[in-house]
Amino acid sequence: MVTMTNQYRPDYAVPPGEILEERIKAQGISQAELARRCGHSAKLISEIINAKAPLKPDVALQFEKVLNVDASIWLNIETDYRLHKAREVEAREAEEATAWLKQFPVKELVKREIFHKPESDIDAMLQVLSFFGVGSVKAWNLRYESANVVYRHSQSFKSDQAALATWLRLGELEAARQECADYNEKRFKRALKEIRELTRSPIENALSQAQRLCNQSGVALTLVQPLPKTALSGAAWWLSPQKTVVQLSARHRTDDHLWFSLFHEAAHILLHSRKTIFMDSANDESTGIEAEANNWASNMLIPRSSWKRFIATFSFDKEAIQSFAEGQGIAPGIVVGMLQHEKLIPWSHMNGLKVRLEWK
Repeated sequence: MVTMTNQYRPDYAVPPGEILEERIKAQGISQAELARRCGHSAKLISEIINAKAPLKPDVALQFEKVLNVDASIWLNIETDYRLHKAREVEAREAEEATAWLKQFPVKELVKREIFHKPESDIDAMLQVLSFFGVGSVKAWNLRYESANVVYRHSQSFKSDQAALATWLRLGELEAARQECADYNEKRFKRALKEIRELTRSPIENALSQAQRLCNQSGVALTLVQPLPKTALSGAAWWLSPQKTVVQLSARHRTDDHLWFSLFHEAAHILLHSRKTIFMDSANDESTGIEAEANNWASNMLIPRSSWKRFIATFSFDKEAIQSFAEGQGIAPGIVVGMLQHEKLIPWSHMNGLKVRLEWK
């Protein structure tokens, strides 16, 4: 048996309509006359000539009788042409799919044991599609390119779109695993007051308790390590009419940023549209909505009247900060972060009062 290892595949193909047009001209037959002789419309003949309609077997048999060219020849030309066009589409789709796949942090997902190490590009693509719960690259584009319209982007927002979608999907999957009561606004506000008091507790215990309180209010609280090219502190969106999500990245690895981000995202849930996915970088005030969320979070953590009295003292040493934080019942790092944000102390000062966070 002989195996053909090299096959001739020309990089062009002639549509049957082109040969048909030459043939009828050579025989002095117009398109309209050919249509009459074959019992078809002039429109169909025109579409075959312009490669807009395929040449079917019954038409090939009629051409055989009228033009004296065997029907098998017409059909072979048609088959070669359609196969060539299909190969062009396949090559283009393969090239686009390879470029699409390269956007995603596959190596990072393997490192986090979310993916197994791909055996090939096809394997990697199948894992990415399965991870996002879609059946094709086209389906992913339809879902996530349309979702991108409702992402809130500030001028300083630097996240890569594929990495951002991946980070959000990690949060979505974690949120789906959390059993939550139906969302209740009053219960969520009470939960936030309790979470405020937890900021002084050891961080692991505090986060576990915060998640429990959020879940009882209909809010899934997820903490997802940031991916490369995701420069954001948190996100908030509605997973369903009964369940909302607050997703945190702990990107700055300090307790003040983490707690402020939680309350900032909570403000989006309580104050703003259910149709928007809010994506927030730290201390972003590029829009009125972000300024409103920042103000709400600041006032929730430290009532504005208390804050004004404290900063009026101009005493921001370690003892004064600790004493004020103790009186407010919050972590001293939060006070330091707010002083730094309002430029009352330099960013390099008093960071020893913040709790440093590390991913296990």
